[in-house]
Amino acid sequence: MAEQATAPMSEAHNVSGAGEAPAAGPARPPATPEGMALAYGSLVFMALLPIFFGALRSVTCAKSKNASDMPETITSRDAARFPIVASCTLFGLYLFFKIFSQEYINLLLSMYFFVLGILALSHTISPVMNKFFPANFPSKQYQLLFTQGSGENKEEIVNYEFDSKDLVCLAMSSVVGVWYLLRKHWIANNLFGLAFSLNGVELLHLNNVSTGCILLGGLFIYDVFWVFGTNVMVTVAKSFEAPIKLVFPQDLLEKGLEADNFAMLGLGDVVIPGIFIALLLRFDISLKKNTHTYFYTSFVAYIFGLGLTIFIMHIFKHAQPALLYLVPACIGFPLLVALVKGEVTEMFSYESSAEILPHTPRLTHFPTVSGSPASLADSMQQKLSCPRRRRQQSPSAM
Repeated sequence: MAEQATAPMSEAHNVSGAGEAPAAGPARPPATPEGMALAYGSLVFMALLPIFFGALRSVTCAKSKNASDMPETITSRDAARFPIVASCTLFGLYLFFKIFSQEYINLLLSMYFFVLGILALSHTISPVMNKFFPANFPSKQYQLLFTQGSGENKEEIVNYEFDSKDLVCLAMSSVVGVWYLLRKHWIANNLFGLAFSLNGVELLHLNNVSTGCILLGGLFIYDVFWVFGTNVMVTVAKSFEAPIKLVFPQDLLEKGLEADNFAMLGLGDVVIPGIFIALLLRFDISLKKNTHTYFYTSFVAYIFGLGLTIFIMHIFKHAQPALLYLVPACIGFPLLVALVKGEVTEMFSYESSAEILPHTPRLTHFPTVSGSPASLADSMQQKLSCPRRRRQQSPSAM
């Protein structure tokens, strides 16, 4: 969702494409070439960060034996249903904003993303922060347990174990959360957006390349239809106040940190190609050739596709679905390399879940959260022994 906005963030479009939002109030001076170059260069850089580091962390996540770090595997069935679920969610939000007061809906959404943002940011910075804690830092263990029922029918709803270091990370993330909640500042928005993106690339795993092609192909059609075919996405995006986009001001050089003429990039255009690029990195590792050819190829393809989106937007001054350019690039470039190297069969026969997690059950819902491997292992065994609780659920729309 790349976009040039000429209105404040709260009133600007946030569509899957690029275009101009109508200005609110007095007309603003057009963005300078320097300001536009800085804004769009910064957006591209910010988009690459969660894809690169999220892909690296996805490898660690897939190899982890800690049940709390197990990824959510997207199957071909999930991928086929994803555009339908996303469309229903989008249209449902459109009806909500048409029927109910925008102010109250955004208040609920702000609280929802406030909690999610704190948890996502804490999870993102935790591995980095752990390196800075001194060896003698007191590490006390805590547990948050919430159950329902009693006796043999007792069921764990939340079982979250954490330590003092986790509390420090949560406290730091909470400061950012309060800042975002009170000010809606673009820097706080970006910190949450980057955390959401990195967590998505790290924890959402495609099981094979065919599933990735189905997912990207379906969202290619979804993006084009809702941007070019209707005004639903534009209407929702104008009304939706949440850190679901990366933003950077085009008037930063003139107004500093209080700038408000934003260029935007939706998180869907980062996470969706990102999980496919992460899959190709895991495929590279499975080949055991000590090269990351497909990862770097798809990474360069993403830069090319995003750059082309910005170029077309700048030339035609009209909203452009970013996935219209990203999907062919991210699929076409690696496939071309595979054809040249004669590894098409290996690429499409690669199974991520079978290669790295051959005996790991697929996570389909999140009723229990825990930082303790032992407690989570016990919890997983209880779930697997109770057939009535094993159900499939498609990944939520982004």
